[in-house]
Amino acid sequence: MMVTTTSKGYDEARLGFQRRDPHRPAVVFTVTGAAEVEEAVRYAIDHDLRIAVQASGHGLTRGIDGGLLIATRGFSGVTVDAQARTAWIEAGATWRDVLDATAPYGLAPLSGSAPGVGAISYTLGGGLGLMARRFGYAADHVRRIEVVTADGVRRDAEEDPDLFWALRGGGGNFGIVTGIEIDLFDVPALYGGSLYFDLAEHPIVPEVWREWTRTVPEDVTSAIAILPMPDIPQVPAPLRGKYVGQVQLAILGDAGEHLIEPLRAVGEPLLDTVGELPYVDSGRIFAEPERPDSYSSSNVLLKDLDALDTLPGLAGPGASRMHVIGIRHLGGALARQPKIPNAVGHRDAAYSLTVLTPGTGDAGREVLEPWRASTVGRALNFTFENLTAAEVAEAYDDYSRLAKLRRRYDPYRRLHPNHTL
Repeated sequence: MMVTTTSKGYDEARLGFQRRDPHRPAVVFTVTGAAEVEEAVRYAIDHDLRIAVQASGHGLTRGIDGGLLIATRGFSGVTVDAQARTAWIEAGATWRDVLDATAPYGLAPLSGSAPGVGAISYTLGGGLGLMARRFGYAADHVRRIEVVTADGVRRDAEEDPDLFWALRGGGGNFGIVTGIEIDLFDVPALYGGSLYFDLAEHPIVPEVWREWTRTVPEDVTSAIAILPMPDIPQVPAPLRGKYVGQVQLAILGDAGEHLIEPLRAVGEPLLDTVGELPYVDSGRIFAEPERPDSYSSSNVLLKDLDALDTLPGLAGPGASRMHVIGIRHLGGALARQPKIPNAVGHRDAAYSLTVLTPGTGDAGREVLEPWRASTVGRALNFTFENLTAAEVAEAYDDYSRLAKLRRRYDPYRRLHPNHTL
């Protein structure tokens, strides 16, 4: 269905999760199938319009002004082949849709921390999930991709090695993906949750977590969020008004309780949600907000965490504005190339550090200044701000190849991705 600026459902069609700089298209195509995506692209060609795509809208960096928006949220089917351990995911499906479809079979996708995120956009950007150190990036486990390129032609990307390589890690720069086939894994449950520590009482938590990550096996994927919690009713009572270190844990196998003993030795947490968890409920681990909001973020990939002591001053309770620090442990299977290589870069990084800043202001880049010496690149899936061309290039090992392929598949630069190559 086509929606214009004067249509009753215009705002509902154009708005996603990120409200800082939402799309303002001249026309929205709310699609329910691949044929409608083709129709939308041909309409854009005929009317000389740029094209943006939105499923959930979590990762939006800047909205399109004018042009055409393809809204895929109504194109969200998931088909599971339990015997082959695969799932076919349509363009607008969120990880919640995938989790609900795969759970009855005791199978799990390489989903991320927030179930409401669009599964395809997450995967095209690499996809750093809850089992990443054991199985790698979500992009490493894509079997097939159906895509409508900027010329309005629907293609099977795996038949074109260059296109298949670029889509898996290169984001939305090469076409509008209408469906992907992904691997599933025999993981009906895991040991996971969060330990929330009062950093005023236990300031050593980030350092203890860093040292602990150097010892854990690949079955352990973890992260830490560091943030001043507001004193409001929406925050769990034990956390209100506290400077919190939230250690986020996802552990495969039956040794989870033993593995986290060094973390528990720090002291009594404010809140403890760690335990056996059905994978379908894995969104409880990070327990991220589900309400649409405005925010920006900046990210770096690091070889080490050698500036942890700068965070309280730059992003703690006394900082000039609120920042949420998110640090994820990398390595393990993330460091290895898949059987069919893809465009995901900087597999040598040991950690990912993101500064998320609520509100409509700019991302908190000043918090990242002390980390320059340890920076090896950036992860675009965690970057919700406008980047220069040189900054986008920092996300990849072979940017020149990606840029050439962008020119091949979108010579008129009709596509408006989150991060433009």
